[in-house]
Amino acid sequence: MNRLMIAVVAGVLQAGTSHAGVTEDDLKKDQSATSQIVTNGMGRHLQRYSPLDTLNKENVSKLVPAWAFSLGGEKQRGQETQPLIYDGIMYITGSYSRVYAIDVKTGKEIWQYDARLPEGILPCCDVVNRGGAIYGDNFYFGTLDARIVALDLKTGDVKWRKKIANYKAGYSYTAAPLIVDGLVITGNSGGEFGIVGEVQARNAETGELVWTRPVIEGHMGTLNGKESTMTGTLNATWPGDLWKTGGGATWLGGSYDIDTDTLVFGAGNPAPWNSHLRNAGTPTEGNKGDNLYAASRLGIDPKTGEIKWHFQTTPREGWDYDGVNEVVAYTDRSGNKRYATADRNGYFYVLNREDGAFVSATPFVKDISWASGIDETGRPIFVEDNRPGNPADAADGKKGKVIFASPSFLGGKNWMPMSFSQKTGNFYVPSNEWGMDIWNEPITYKKGAAYLGAGFTIKPNYEDHIGSLKAIDPDTGAIKWEYKNDAPLWAGVMTTAGGLVFTGTPEGEFIAFDDETGEKLWSFQTGSGIVGQPVTWEQDGEQYVSVISGWGGAVPLWGGEVAKKVNYLNQGGLLWTFKLPKELAGAN
Repeated sequence: MNRLMIAVVAGVLQAGTSHAGVTEDDLKKDQSATSQIVTNGMGRHLQRYSPLDTLNKENVSKLVPAWAFSLGGEKQRGQETQPLIYDGIMYITGSYSRVYAIDVKTGKEIWQYDARLPEGILPCCDVVNRGGAIYGDNFYFGTLDARIVALDLKTGDVKWRKKIANYKAGYSYTAAPLIVDGLVITGNSGGEFGIVGEVQARNAETGELVWTRPVIEGHMGTLNGKESTMTGTLNATWPGDLWKTGGGATWLGGSYDIDTDTLVFGAGNPAPWNSHLRNAGTPTEGNKGDNLYAASRLGIDPKTGEIKWHFQTTPREGWDYDGVNEVVAYTDRSGNKRYATADRNGYFYVLNREDGAFVSATPFVKDISWASGIDETGRPIFVEDNRPGNPADAADGKKGKVIFASPSFLGGKNWMPMSFSQKTGNFYVPSNEWGMDIWNEPITYKKGAAYLGAGFTIKPNYEDHIGSLKAIDPDTGAIKWEYKNDAPLWAGVMTTAGGLVFTGTPEGEFIAFDDETGEKLWSFQTGSGIVGQPVTWEQDGEQYVSVISGWGGAVPLWGGEVAKKVNYLNQGGLLWTFKLPKELAGAN
């Protein structure tokens, strides 16, 4: 072969390699590949931990802004995205289903995509978007009208756009997709509208459906366009036809445990909230009123969509304690492979990774009123007097007994992701100490209308704080330290090998804490409330940290007395990027 032919072949091979873009191997190594971030969670196990230690406890005080990027326009609202970084470009999503590609060296916009949302979308909890996914040459993200879109990484051009569900029936989508072995895996949103929670897997190249798995019993899954198996057993835990509008939205997306080849998704509240309508308000034989698989975590086979195992955190759910909070795969100090999840119901659970079996549960917020504890099987010990009353027992049949429940329906922890530190072995959990007056009301299902059957008012439990960042030892459930914040915490958390814990507050403060003591080591005022997710990476020998600032989310919309307490906070839409300059890396 002559030199010219060799050069041509080499050029073709090089072009083919470049065209391959992000591979499955890149996704596997995302946590250790510190110059890029190509998965939500900084690894599909969602540990949100970086092995970088250039930035550390001794020099974090030298962290300075490198550049800032405005999302522009009037479409601010809540900014909950996590940045992704690949090949010198940062990708973020914004409120109202927007995407931005930004030069990481300069902060200059490369391209922008704005989804054309139809009139009549029904997002329950603000017009947020929590980020995207990268695979091959595509960027994937979901839109508020319940679609999944693939965009060209370099140009932002649409490769394909597919419908997840019918937005007119109350469906939407806000989570970051998950990529496993060439499949784009999504959940759905809309639990307050009587939808049916589902997980879907698509061919990443074409967008064509491979499998679907509804998470409410009685519904049929599909595989390669044909019916596969029913979820659960029809009417085993649901009365009558209520399973048809059973809720269980998979709205936070999922994680992937490569060791067991398992997707782990959470399912939200059953619909309606009024548990008495679902035979869940009073004890029944066996698990008749448990309403599976709502308020549960599910282990799913990524190849077929079949359910491997389930763990229901709140059976007979009646307080809107969604079971969607992220499940993080980790290895404990004794070498056991575990899952951890901090549930909306106020308990921190540890499960076995092989089969999802219950290991332990401990409270991570104070004043839990709906249960007196968790038994040896992982089932809650209900305090029945603290269940919202049955409207049928009221004199007028219109409003059941009002009770005070803690935590509130926004949860001991809501969507905001916690972090696991491989350095300390602890979890760092953003939590809130609040409760609610809640009561049940009669309700009937109407397509596209709210399907709650309940009323509520959220109240702070303490005068001096609502938000509480807690360092939790998963082996014992012990809280090692706590940082109290006046307003509710709603931002993600990140830990690093440098001994740092990063998160933000609604008051706009971006903070770095000492992972062992909780001491505040550095902070920066971003100008708007932080409800986004921080990341860190290295570039040209320097360590960078980014977070988006922009107040919004569920609290100002649903927060009752708490919303009034924080109504002075300004909206925004500004991506801040900080760095530790080389010349300061060794400075104290």
